[in-house]
Amino acid sequence: MAGSLRSVVDMDTATMTRSTTVTTRPRPAITGRARTLALVSLLLASAMELIDVTIVNVALPTIERSLGASGAMLQWVVAAYPLAFGISLITGARLGDRFGRRRLFLVGLVAFTLASAACGLAPSAAALVGFRAVQGIAAAAMVPQVLTSIQVMYAPHERGKAMAAFSALAGLAAVVGPIMGSVLTETAGWRWVFLVNVPVGVLALVAALRFVPESRAAHANRVDFRGVAVLSAGLLALLYPLVMGHELGWPTWTYAVMAAGAVILAAFVAAEARHERAGDEPLVATSLYRDRAFSGGSLVGGLLFIAGTGYFLAGTIYFQAGLGWSVLKAGLVNIPFALICTVTAGAGAAVLMARIGRRVLSLGAVVMAVGAVVMWLTVRDATPATSFWAFVPAICLIGAGFGFVVSSTAPLALGQVPDRQAGSASGQFNTTGQLANAVGAAVMGTLFFEVAGRQHTHAPAEIFRPAFLVVLTVMAALLLLVAVATTVIPADAHEHADPGAGH
Repeated sequence: MAGSLRSVVDMDTATMTRSTTVTTRPRPAITGRARTLALVSLLLASAMELIDVTIVNVALPTIERSLGASGAMLQWVVAAYPLAFGISLITGARLGDRFGRRRLFLVGLVAFTLASAACGLAPSAAALVGFRAVQGIAAAAMVPQVLTSIQVMYAPHERGKAMAAFSALAGLAAVVGPIMGSVLTETAGWRWVFLVNVPVGVLALVAALRFVPESRAAHANRVDFRGVAVLSAGLLALLYPLVMGHELGWPTWTYAVMAAGAVILAAFVAAEARHERAGDEPLVATSLYRDRAFSGGSLVGGLLFIAGTGYFLAGTIYFQAGLGWSVLKAGLVNIPFALICTVTAGAGAAVLMARIGRRVLSLGAVVMAVGAVVMWLTVRDATPATSFWAFVPAICLIGAGFGFVVSSTAPLALGQVPDRQAGSASGQFNTTGQLANAVGAAVMGTLFFEVAGRQHTHAPAEIFRPAFLVVLTVMAALLLLVAVATTVIPADAHEHADPGAGH
């Protein structure tokens, strides 16, 4: 269910409506049935990617038993995808601008479909993690081209229905993903969680080859592969020992490598700032963070995703391994989250943000924190005999708060960004969210397994209850930090916000 964070959250807005210059050479003429079928291809690919990330978490305990995966490997199954996706996202958008969005979409679609098949056939947990990373890179090539291609295919006055279909699809994926994941895992096995992408990918590919038009940006930004390599090295140096440290007993080298990762990332930021001052096009435009709305929104989004991803990872394992729930039952319990989140996301962006501005974020963070506390109280007294419905009130509160925050963060963060930096800003904002998902899986997952491993009992409920309680405590604390971080955003930011920016 961790992926539902993204599907309802940024709805795969690797390129948002303002994110990329869509000037083309030449503008392809496509109308009528051909354009509709091209849109279907783009939406099929988006659905495949969206559902893929909402479908995985519920299968984690089954994957653990099937492949003999350790806790660290389960963390990597969750983290590898958003880590690779986040690192590659801006590069994927720029490659599409330079070499053709249709071309990059097709490359990404084929690679994603093949990587999904490889995940479904993975012989080991390590192989599954590797293929998940390939999925993330493939998605970074595919996803940024979707909304930009829609912009190219439809005139401004025609885009409303196409964009509405895209947004509705994202919300639907949040609901369908966990249900599909639990049903497939229960009836056909966890491998079909990934293999189901293959026929969908083939259908999308056939339609895309025939109907999706080609387009390029008139002035494409350079592709900074060296920056991507340095950023990747720094993040891996930071996250790898953090995830593996628990199983290895925290040897000295883990701390040394994490320190080296922090140094590499600091050097990366300094180098990006130098490139920008020199007039080059950096991978990360550090000047954007001087804008309080952008920096505050990025901080809010990052903290939210860290807390949310940790919650879903720990909760999935607690419900199945701790309480002994079936895969289907564990998948269905989070349906209320997806449903109410979809409702409050719409209400937050369309109604509350215009009326109370940045306070909609504070409201959402507090409601979500209250949900974490209610969940803490429920888990404290829960046993394997506890009713499914006992957890629903807390899940509804968490979903409601999440929806309020996630729908308004992007519009508030990006509303005052100059047009010349719109592409960089939207790319960086979404990259922050993806990387926060990876950090959440690493940090909160490590905390969960560290606490579980210290319990001196053989009763699953007694092993995983304390671990989940600690995660919920940290989650509540992070959400209170989110409420504080909202004050960084200017009080009048909502006057400049575009409610459609998150779609």
